Amino acid sequence: MLSYFRWVLFFVALFATLMGGSFYLGRSLLTAEGPLRTTKTVVIPRGAGPVTMAKVLEEEGVIAHTRLFRIALMIDPTPKTIKAGEYEIPARTSMLALVELLQSGKVVQRRFTIPEGMTTAEVVEQLRKTEALTGDITLDVKEGDLLPETYFYSRDDTRDGLLLRMKEAMEKTLDAAWRKRAPGLPLANRREALVLASIIEKETAIPAERARVAAVFINRLRRKMKLESDPTTIYGLTGGKGPLNRELTRADLQSTSPYNTYVVTGLPPGPICNPGRASIMAATNPARDRSLYFVADGQGGHAFATTLVEHNRNVARWREIQRERLEQSQSQSPATPAPPASSAPSRQ
Repeated sequence: MLSYFRWVLFFVALFATLMGGSFYLGRSLLTAEGPLRTTKTVVIPRGAGPVTMAKVLEEEGVIAHTRLFRIALMIDPTPKTIKAGEYEIPARTSMLALVELLQSGKVVQRRFTIPEGMTTAEVVEQLRKTEALTGDITLDVKEGDLLPETYFYSRDDTRDGLLLRMKEAMEKTLDAAWRKRAPGLPLANRREALVLASIIEKETAIPAERARVAAVFINRLRRKMKLESDPTTIYGLTGGKGPLNRELTRADLQSTSPYNTYVVTGLPPGPICNPGRASIMAATNPARDRSLYFVADGQGGHAFATTLVEHNRNVARWREIQRERLEQSQSQSPATPAPPASSAPSRQ
């Protein structure tokens, strides 16, 4: 009888030793450094099961043993679904850390940035060229519908889905700005505020000038004066599909386009770009300024004026700066003809 119990104790001890050794060995295999030498981006395809995932990871050099990966998934005490997508896997990632990463669903976040002033045609073209996105663009988006901002997305998100987020962001921004607008603006609705904001966006890139540029156009609207904005006239010529790449001519300024604000009175029929938040806020809350004119000052900004006499002096100063730059350019590169000086049309 005593001999029997000794044998039982022996086998219990042996079993415990074997189990402990197996657990230690298994734990060591799961926590050991993986074969990946450098950080790598790996895509787990949609609908992939453990076998397919293991094969993808092995082919990408992330794991050395597909069976060990499947075992790691099976013995996980709190198993979670692995989300398909693009994962950035650090070098030497262990099997245990790899499973935790894939179960976390922390896929790579990509960025799509719309600069302020980009037209809708330009945004759509850029989206079409973004390979990580999927699907055709079927959403109807018009000029001024999209809020310039940085948007995060994951591989295989749809182009329509990203466009919809841009459109919703613009609607919320415009609604908030319109609710907080200054009283007495000569703007009938938020659509007109958007049109004005798009003109402001194209007229100046200097944050401190936006509210003052807005004031000039608001003052002109109140007085029923033509806005005489170069960017609106240019939009009428290009349709927002690209830059004009030349100076405006006298014929351009006499064209019958509804966007030619040298001819038509009031705002053009629609936005000329997608304005940013700052330009939208400037359009709905312009500076308290009586200026009616502005022209380039030669230093990246603009010179503002309340009277035509003062404005004409600013225009003359700007043309003199242009002449000096032209002469300097010609003297430095006599073999290369310099571009002609801008006519800088006078806003009257």
